[in-house]
Formats: sequence, C-alpha cells, structure tokens
Amino acid sequence: MADRYGNDVLAGDWRRPRNGRTVEVELEKGMVVEEPSSGFVGAVVRWEHGVVDLEDRFGRIKTYPLGPGFWLDGKPVSLTAPKKAGPAKKTRTASGSVAVDNVRARVARAGRIYVEGRHDAELVEKVWGDDLRIEGVVVEYLEGVDDLPGIVNRFRPGPGRRLGVLVDHLVEGSKESRIAAQVTDRNVLVVGHPFIDIWAAVKPSAVGIKAWPRIPHGQDWKKGVLQAFGWPATDQADVAAAWKHILSRVNSYADLEPALLGRVEELIDFVTLD
Repeated sequence: MADRYGNDVLAGDWRRPRNGRTVEVELEKGMVVEEPSSGFVGAVVRWEHGVVDLEDRFGRIKTYPLGPGFWLDGKPVSLTAPKKAGPAKKTRTASGSVAVDNVRARVARAGRIYVEGRHDAELVEKVWGDDLRIEGVVVEYLEGVDDLPGIVNRFRPGPGRRLGVLVDHLVEGSKESRIAAQVTDRNVLVVGHPFIDIWAAVKPSAVGIKAWPRIPHGQDWKKGVLQAFGWPATDQADVAAAWKHILSRVNSYADLEPALLGRVEELIDFVTLD
C-alpha cells in the first residue's frame, strides 16, 4: 500500500536554508554546529533516542531532535546518528531516565495511571514505557472523564492503591477543571495539560510544522487539523492513520512539550510513592 502521507505537509526538510541543499552528516563528538532558528552554536557532546546535546562555550547544553535544520561550516545539514556494526548500548530511556540493564519488569502495582484516550496512552507508552515497566505501573485509557468521580469510586483508591489521572485541556474555567475539582480523595492525583488534544503536546518541530493550526470552537479538533493539512478527514480511519504518522515522529521526551512532561512525571512519582 502506498504511503498516503508520503508527500504531505509534515514530511520532508521544511526548514531547509536557502544557501544550498541540505546534506546528511553523521555526528561526531566535538563537531560544532549551529541551530539557526535559535542562533545556538555548540559542540556535540552526546546523542541518543533521536536527539543530540550541544554544549556552547559557556557550558550551556541544549537538546535538539536529529534531522535537518542545522548548519555546519555555513552549510545546511541534516544530522544523523553514526551507523554502527551492532546495536549501541542504551544509556537513557526515551523519557531521559538512566537505562537499567538486566532488570526484569516489576509485577504490576495495585495503583494505576488513567489517561483520557487511546492516543494519550500510546504516547505515554512510547516515551515512558521502559520506566513504567520497571516501576510496575499500568496505564489505562478511559475514553473521556465526564464520569471521573464515578470512575474513582469504582477504582476504590487507598493506601498502596493510588490512582493518577491525566486530563486533557485542564485549564481554569473549563469543563474538565470543574469535573476534576469533584475528586477530593487524597489517594488520587488529578493533573492535566493545557492542550485541547494530546496531539498538540507533540512539538510542532518534531512533525515538521511551524505550529498546530487554530481550529474554530465547536469543530472537531482532530478532523479540523486534518482538513487544515489537506489530509483525508472523512472517518475515524483517517484520524487513526494521521495519528500513526504523528506518533512515528516522536522519539523521546525532547519531542514533547514541557507542559506534558512534568505532569506525567508527577503522576509516576505519585503512584509509586510507598
């Protein structure tokens, strides 16, 4: 089957500078490159999980996704990880945690993390999956939080059985904030991110766009995004295909917005607190 998104707006080197064609360059430690959109110039100190750390002459380190959008010796380049004969030993998980070798997954805890939908769960699994397995934390999705108080009651939280809930669009005055305020059990932590949908928690730069489009209030947000990009938007199969494409661009925590990162880490800490 042909790649239905092979020539879409999210594909390709959209940040290509004007003075020459972008060429691929394998990373080397000490290589000095510039990220022109921020003006940051630094030497390569490490790379893994699709990101590279650059250190400038003042000792500041910034992390960027690999790929196009860099300059080397005044020429546009796309940075790639060096090809190796065998798999490199993983030192960090996709969430940025130190990778632990030869440790079996822990038996699942009684505590849980609930997220609103399937896409939320898939994104959390992709970035925090290694951490969750070591900690024995299971993530489940709810298909919405309109009945959150009832969901909490049915879970029966208590000491050693904590529940963490991640809510989309948890901002002051929203419907979600009024629902979350009804949950007062001290063994339950409800946190949220400001994005109307989990898609928008993926950095635009990770998927090759300048910004997520603004969708008029009252219009289905996901289908509005597809229409803005000129993608098929007739049914849920189109939505699912688009999400698969977007999720494939997420390689690590560096591809997600900080407003989501902090909340997920907070929930993991809460449900694993003994």
